[in-house]
Amino acid sequence: MVSNSRRTVLTGFGVLNPVGSTPDAFWQALLAGACGVRTISLLDASELPTHIAGEVPNFSAKAMMADTKYRKSVNAMARTVELGVIGSQLAVQHAGLSKGSVPPDRIGIEFASLMGATDINDMAAASKLSSPDGEHVDMEVWGKQGLNEIVPIWMLKYLPNMPACHTTILYDLRGPSNTQIPGDSAGLVALAEAARIIRRGAADVMVVGGSEGRLNPITLARYNLFVQLSRRNDDPTRAVRPFDSARDGTVMGEGAAVFTLEELEHARNRGATILGEVVGWASGVDRGKKGPGLARVIRNALAAAGIQPRDVDHVNAHGTGTTVGDAFEARGIAEVFGRDTPVFAPLSRFGNLGAASGLSELACSVLALKHGEVPGTLNHEKPAPDCPIAVHAGAPRTVKKPYVLKVSYTNLGQCAAAVVKRWE
Repeated sequence: MVSNSRRTVLTGFGVLNPVGSTPDAFWQALLAGACGVRTISLLDASELPTHIAGEVPNFSAKAMMADTKYRKSVNAMARTVELGVIGSQLAVQHAGLSKGSVPPDRIGIEFASLMGATDINDMAAASKLSSPDGEHVDMEVWGKQGLNEIVPIWMLKYLPNMPACHTTILYDLRGPSNTQIPGDSAGLVALAEAARIIRRGAADVMVVGGSEGRLNPITLARYNLFVQLSRRNDDPTRAVRPFDSARDGTVMGEGAAVFTLEELEHARNRGATILGEVVGWASGVDRGKKGPGLARVIRNALAAAGIQPRDVDHVNAHGTGTTVGDAFEARGIAEVFGRDTPVFAPLSRFGNLGAASGLSELACSVLALKHGEVPGTLNHEKPAPDCPIAVHAGAPRTVKKPYVLKVSYTNLGQCAAAVVKRWE
């Protein structure tokens, strides 16, 4: 069990999401039951079996970059990186911090991200030159001529550590800096490691977030081949149906969610507004995706927080709307909570954001604890027999208990859970 000698609290929140890109707009959209899943407009995806997704509308990293001297660096960022850097900027600003307001060696970053898919335009000239017949790559031509057509900084646009890297430069963060990459569970893993860093005294403030931009031709084509995606192209707002008997898959999305995590006394001394306290976490693997492994992770997170299942107001589920995934997650949750604890699954509002999913979904519950009510799960109409949990749908319900448990998992069975306590 982790020592509680240095408590960790959330003091800032930055969001870029298909339903809203300020904390207030995001929360109001959740309450209103808004859905950001729509026909993809960033590119022509009409030939793909699934061509709906969650897009962040009107996003421009250059327009939003507060440091005008750093705007030129956006040219070296893929969209995933842009989302992460601007999300971090928003979180730092929301916390009332600025560059130099915390000694540089006492503030660090933990970020969830994955390798970005290459923009086709970055490879087009080299590929065309190296494929004389239009079908096969001539490796000799590629080595002698094709590589010359690729810009030297090509890889630096797409590496998963680039959101953290640019943010450390932008805000002079010289404390611990790490990037977590276990897919959809990466955000909660990043949160846990950031909390450990603060608790062991290696930093006083940590920027912790996740970002991913999945709406590009290569990524969309891959997911259409290998992931169960909903085919409800004619009804996108009702496409993702968590734990519902009519669920037929998930949809992709893009976005960022970033928190400022801070040691409690440090936050109090500067008069920061506290959004909640991170009190427990755990991670592990349920390789067969049967349920007991996820249940073990949940129990470990509760034990680290020093609470029982009965103390939890609601479970915030990943709820992707996939046939196998929802059944697996529901079994794990049910093994610990049965049907006694409401389950809230917000992903259906904005799509699966990958490395940004865990913290984007957690943010919904952090805001729910703060405002005293939990929005209903969208598109859950007929409970699925293979999902033996009590899904909260319909009108918002009043928060009755001080804790929320957030669960995330990947298609490989990696699992993570975190417990956040309402600040009073």
